[in-house]
Amino acid sequence: MKYFSESEFKCNGVDCYDLMNPELIKRLDLARGIADVPFFITSSYRDKETNMKVGGSKKSAHLRGNAVDLHCENSYHRFKIVQALLDAGFTRIGIASNFIHADVDEELTDCVIWTY
Repeated sequence: MKYFSESEFKCNGVDCYDLMNPELIKRLDLARGIADVPFFITSSYRDKETNMKVGGSKKSAHLRGNAVDLHCENSYHRFKIVQALLDAGFTRIGIASNFIHADVDEELTDCVIWTY
């Protein structure tokens, strides 16, 4: 990884890099280089308990290490992050006011962008 360290992938304060999908990490690293804006991971792998606490879907890609949420502080960064995720091959993106969800979960519907 060029743009991330393993310690950026946390679940309940514990490193969970080893639970993440390598393809997700590869694309995420590529997107960070393309975007040229900061990527701060606010959520990566989630265990079932954590996923329930945050109101995540029962089929959440986070449960399988296939997703991350990235902090988004303004509309310019939102645009740059989404554009870079698309350029890096992400086909599942969720957009909220203060974060962007990106995942590579092949068990879920492909080619979608949704809002929260």
